[in-house]
Amino acid sequence: MCGINGIFSAVDIPDVKQRMEKMNDLIAHRGPDDKSYKIFANKVALGHRRLSIIDTDARANQPMTSNSGRWTILFNGEIYNHLELRSTLRYDFKTTSDTEVILAYVEEHGFRRFLEQCNGMFAIALYDHIENRLLLARDRLGIKPFFYYLDAEKLIFSSEVKGILGSGLVEACFNESAIDEYLGYRYVREPYTFFHPILQLESGSLMSIDHEMNVVTEKFWELPTEFNQEKNYNESELLKQFDAQVTAAIQRRLMADVPLGTYLSGGVDSSLISAITSLNSTSRVNTYTIGFPDLNEFEYARMVADKYNTLHHEITIDTHDYFDTMSEVIGYKDAPLGVPNEVPLALMSNVLKEKITVVLSGEGADELMGGYGRIYRSPFDYENHIPQTKTFYEYFTELYEYVPRATRDNYLTVDKKLRREFDEVVEAEFRDRTNEENVFKFFHKYHVKSLLNRVDSTTMLASVEARVPFLDHELVEFAYKTIPYDLKLRWKSDALREESKGLTSNQYSEVHDTPKYLLRKMGYDYLQDEIIERKKVGFPVPLNEWLQELEKQAKDILKDAYWLKKDKLEELIEESKANARAGQIIWMFINVELFRKKYFEQSWLY
Repeated sequence: MCGINGIFSAVDIPDVKQRMEKMNDLIAHRGPDDKSYKIFANKVALGHRRLSIIDTDARANQPMTSNSGRWTILFNGEIYNHLELRSTLRYDFKTTSDTEVILAYVEEHGFRRFLEQCNGMFAIALYDHIENRLLLARDRLGIKPFFYYLDAEKLIFSSEVKGILGSGLVEACFNESAIDEYLGYRYVREPYTFFHPILQLESGSLMSIDHEMNVVTEKFWELPTEFNQEKNYNESELLKQFDAQVTAAIQRRLMADVPLGTYLSGGVDSSLISAITSLNSTSRVNTYTIGFPDLNEFEYARMVADKYNTLHHEITIDTHDYFDTMSEVIGYKDAPLGVPNEVPLALMSNVLKEKITVVLSGEGADELMGGYGRIYRSPFDYENHIPQTKTFYEYFTELYEYVPRATRDNYLTVDKKLRREFDEVVEAEFRDRTNEENVFKFFHKYHVKSLLNRVDSTTMLASVEARVPFLDHELVEFAYKTIPYDLKLRWKSDALREESKGLTSNQYSEVHDTPKYLLRKMGYDYLQDEIIERKKVGFPVPLNEWLQELEKQAKDILKDAYWLKKDKLEELIEESKANARAGQIIWMFINVELFRKKYFEQSWLY
């Protein structure tokens, strides 16, 4: 795990050493173990910050060049099957790193084939010295970040937006239309960002740029076209196969030459990861949980920690810790915070860095197996309650979007062009599939990216690598192709299914059905019944209890926010108070302005 920076230019780069040093310094938290850069012909500059995980020796530092001299690589991430790939190659290896395996595989088989054969998370930049071209690639699910700026003369890229701004060649221009996108989705969907015209390299994509700045982008991976909705199946056999797939995904992520641990919230997902990690580790596993004095899940986390004899750590934070840390975390993320638990996660990362460098986390389990029961049941509710004059996309969007569209329309002054663009794209996607499939693929293509953005920024700010086994692409493909829908969201009986036709998912979800059914059933072999059978809680942050403090901050921070309609602030606060998500809605508006002031009231050019 590391941070990467680079400039690829058709013309000489002025003061290139100074620019690379600044870029590397701005992402130092991503890699405290080494910093380096290489410059070629004053037109190509490749910089790297290293967090040593595999082969901690200096010989594995980057940028790294292949034995032939043709390829120089920057790599952020982990290739979990690098030993398997290495065994197939005829190459004189100088290191035991996965970085060198990428170079060797590219020399022998080409970059596209490597991308298709590897299992891992990655952002890779590969410079071809012979053809004077740059290849960029991002992993299949978008676990590792990859940002870039492109104009007629140059391409600048980095693991973080601040790395690009640090080049001094790009001004920070506020992409105001992203405010509406963020308030609806809690992040900005690929390929856009809050910075115009800085973009994200889309997940599962390969980009090629030649010396004349001709760009070709292609996808090397997509979500499976299959979606299993079979009614006849062998549940016990599928349970065994699923257990094997989940276990293999976790085992792959135990590869490290540094100490490793797990998040342990007390929910099913993190508890299962902690259990299987403990069973496959030769030493006691460090586990971590965090909460507030009067709002936490410590009791359930302790149950799992005691069962597996982990070295368990409980971290308690208070209101002052929370608000004092918010602006700092925004400064690492280069974006408004998407969910309130990013602050506790950041505080926890600083604690766990004292003992470990790699942490396994449960992101992706809900997307894999239908864990957000109420919204995953929206196709059922739509069929039984909603007039067909409204499309399923329209109905789903009303349920999914965080700050309602009417609220955003009433208070924002900004253009809604991203909303219009994604409405057209996603509604077209929805027309060609069943609604059950639409929900799963929406969550994998869009929703999970906000979770990955969160876990990367809140761990890397403390120089910790997070690994997410439930987003192993082989496991994702298995779940789509092999596990029937009925084993993801399982009705408890036919009678309860019929009764639910007269109810809404808010009333019957987790009462008449079992979300993540097969995952929970697997859990009985590893965990206590109390862990398996409790309702989904999420990471609790008491924002509604802090409404008075949030209102005070909103009136101060938002009083001059030009992107809000004039003299509407009091009305916004009062309207938000009537919403069940009152605290978080006000919190999100505050986040936008804290972020804007931090990045856009200064010039980045030099």
